[in-house]
Amino acid sequence: MKLLASLTSPFARKVRIVLMEKHVDFELEVVNPWEGGNPIINHNPLSQVPTLVLDDGTGVFDSRVIAEYLDAMSPAVKLLPEPGRQRMLVRRIEALADGVSEAAAKIFLERKRPEDKRDAAWCGAQRATVERGLGVLERELGEKEWFHGHNLSLADIAVGCSLGYLDLRFGDEIEWRRGHPGLAQHMDKLLARPSFAETVPPRQ
Repeated sequence: MKLLASLTSPFARKVRIVLMEKHVDFELEVVNPWEGGNPIINHNPLSQVPTLVLDDGTGVFDSRVIAEYLDAMSPAVKLLPEPGRQRMLVRRIEALADGVSEAAAKIFLERKRPEDKRDAAWCGAQRATVERGLGVLERELGEKEWFHGHNLSLADIAVGCSLGYLDLRFGDEIEWRRGHPGLAQHMDKLLARPSFAETVPPRQ
């Protein structure tokens, strides 16, 4: 199978980490979804990363759909509990972390517009979403070793990718470590894993 991905997308990084943690062989093709003629459109009409291309040519898209499919197809290292309340709790944290990433990405894209066309109030609302999300993630983690159970789950992966995206795009502007010591310690633990260390997004 082949993964069409951007090296800076937190959603593509999430899928790459799932593939690595589950020891699934895959080919990585780095693409830019903003460029015309990119190969994504042949497998995903939304032209978004990540897109997973199965051996039969089927395109699987949306990082949450891909992650759930990969967890089901490979018995190694289960990242999602069985369907029910416990799975919902993991997916809830994943959705929250993804939402933080989405809000941060909206700020980043808005700032790429000409300065006289930027909506400062809209960016402020997205920044507030990021801050609220980080606060809830800090409380949800609390003193636990992992967000769910006694091992790494999809919740931890999504949170780590979201925090990594904040580091990439906002550096010291959003000092999430200062007010969220639990998340800071958790991120350090995640970065010690090869799957996280090898997928740190390049600074551009």
